[in-house]
Amino acid sequence: MESNITRMNQKLAGLFSFTRIIAELQSVERVIRVRGGGRWENDVEHSYSLAMLAWYILETERLPLDRDRVFRYALAHDLVEVYAGDTYIYSEDMALLESKPAREKEAALRLRREFPEMPELHAAIEGYVRKEDAESRFVYALDKIEPVLKIYLDGGRTWQEKGVTLAMLYDSKREKVALSPEIQPYFDELISLLRKEENKFFGG
Repeated sequence: MESNITRMNQKLAGLFSFTRIIAELQSVERVIRVRGGGRWENDVEHSYSLAMLAWYILETERLPLDRDRVFRYALAHDLVEVYAGDTYIYSEDMALLESKPAREKEAALRLRREFPEMPELHAAIEGYVRKEDAESRFVYALDKIEPVLKIYLDGGRTWQEKGVTLAMLYDSKREKVALSPEIQPYFDELISLLRKEENKFFGG
């Protein structure tokens, strides 16, 4: 009886530990305003949104991709930011930008040490970084247009507040999005749409 209680306590301790990680991920803010609100979006909101958008595209386009693998990449891709923090793509802090790969690699190693019982999670994190298959490249490219969709629906507010131009957006994303032929057409259409209303969304 006592050994059963001990095992249950260990299971519950593990569940508490992973719940803490999710809660900490929720406290990681991204530089994108929540639509119609004053606060910044957090990483949990972003990861959920990315997974749902992936599901939408997979189903409506009837893409021959492994859905389970796609969802794992989408949900796990930013978990390293619990320890590495979010790195704003347009940051002027070059040291911060250059240290991103090293910080995220160390964060991934720390997560592996803390949760050795989740090998599939670590495989998803590593596979996303390596972009080793069509599914990881699909999620990686979708991750680059997901905030564009949100900021567009919010009238371009984050771009205006941060002084982001259409040229900056295009240059920072075009090569990354090109890794996924499934996402490229969406990006092209978005850029075409934004060019027609550039003054409205980027403040002239």
